[in-house]
Amino acid sequence: MHFLFRDCVLDPERRELTRASEAVAVGPQVFDLLLFLVRNRDRVVSKDDLLDAVWDGRIVSESTVTSHINAVRKAIGDTGDAQQLVKTVPRKGFRFIGDVKEARSVNGTSTLPVDSGIDPARSTSNLPIAPSIAVLPFHSLCGDPDEAYFADGVVEEIITALSRVRWLFVIARNSSFIYRDCGFDIKQVGRELGVGYVLEGSMRKAAGRVRITGQLIDASTGAQLWAERFEGTLDDIFELQDRIAAGVAGAIAPRVELAEIERAKRKPTGSLNAYDFYLRGLAHVHRGTRESIELALPLFKKSIELDPDYAAAHAMAGWCYFWRKINGWCADRDVETEEGARLARRAVELGRDDAVALTRGAHALAHLAGDLDAGIALLDRAVFLNPNLASAWFLGGFLRTWHGESESAIAHFERAMRLNPLDPELYRMQAGIGMAHLFAGRIEAASHWAELSYRNLPSFLMVVGLIAATRALSGRITEAQQAMAQLRKLDPSIRISNLKDWLPIRRQEDLIIFSEGLRIAGMPEQ
Repeated sequence: MHFLFRDCVLDPERRELTRASEAVAVGPQVFDLLLFLVRNRDRVVSKDDLLDAVWDGRIVSESTVTSHINAVRKAIGDTGDAQQLVKTVPRKGFRFIGDVKEARSVNGTSTLPVDSGIDPARSTSNLPIAPSIAVLPFHSLCGDPDEAYFADGVVEEIITALSRVRWLFVIARNSSFIYRDCGFDIKQVGRELGVGYVLEGSMRKAAGRVRITGQLIDASTGAQLWAERFEGTLDDIFELQDRIAAGVAGAIAPRVELAEIERAKRKPTGSLNAYDFYLRGLAHVHRGTRESIELALPLFKKSIELDPDYAAAHAMAGWCYFWRKINGWCADRDVETEEGARLARRAVELGRDDAVALTRGAHALAHLAGDLDAGIALLDRAVFLNPNLASAWFLGGFLRTWHGESESAIAHFERAMRLNPLDPELYRMQAGIGMAHLFAGRIEAASHWAELSYRNLPSFLMVVGLIAATRALSGRITEAQQAMAQLRKLDPSIRISNLKDWLPIRRQEDLIIFSEGLRIAGMPEQ
């Protein structure tokens, strides 16, 4: 029998304690003390109880007991001040007050004794083999349309938390948000997104408190499998998100060790105000326009001001500078490049175990500091931490494109599009596939993907350049010149001689084919 609490697993048979899926070294008496407290969590245990159970009735000093209690707290992430797991009851003793689940051990793996009625192996021709889910936008019941961003942010955090569970296939945010503000049938959603389960809910925020309701639905039958309501103060918003994620994961795959979902419990910041500004910034970034980036950047900077150690805010601020550079929107290119690189570097320092921060920070750093190898390594780590994070896959695809790994890049983009099949920002992935095909010498395929991307965001400078080059290389000179005229209108400073300052193209042969197409289309040399 295993005992699971917070992000810890206590295995009496193997005498092992793991925390966040990593082994914790503890002495024999510290292990025995923790085990005794957990097994007797329904009552206060006295010092005499501890002496009998841990020290075989031998008399030990008060300081020895205290030091062992402190060692227990340290091992499980508790403190004497917080006492969230081990509580000292004055003049009585101690009690373990954490929420504990017991699990059977089957072949060394914990399996929760829960019967949710869901068959994790269930699949149809259009479903992934792994359990799969889409989290739809939550309805904001605040009565203020301007507050919708907060509900969106809560859903994004739930998606991110669930995505860290390696056995769970999670549709990315932008695909599930297609169904905002429109009537839909759950079965239809399941078919269109290719998922077995759908999570929907609502949120009400008022007077410093928040109430979140959620229900898990079997997309093939429309049957409700799980429903719960969560309430708390705004200061507890991250705990509420964690509880929803844990509840959904427990319903979908009851035999999966609870520690997997516990690893999703990563609070992005201790400052709710900083989090609030971060969410406001995200709402603008997803639009991708010059105006939206100008609105987003000061919001991320305000978030950093309120919480200087907020990795994701640093990453998104750095990423805004990258997006300004690649689209020719910089007021002072050198100054903004340096500032963006500084923010991105700080993001990856602070967010070593934060997949979102690593993804945006690493991509921005590779572009702004010119270190493709480091960027690829960091994005690979982000994918390891969160294998369902679509942005990590497609931004990793871009860096591989610039690095000269066209086939690997295309595979990354395709994976991202599978995770985000209805993404309104699909133009980024289409653009990346187009450039990878160009570097692989497939001009017509490159042109096809570039034209698809252009329809979604005509101001995307890289795509306009790709269209000009591929049209020229395929002999459509007049159409190529038209695209070049638009390119030079978007950014008059681009020249053949400064292409590598614009895009970090590593291989000379890739730079040659792109330059040749742009030259034929009419781009000046100097």
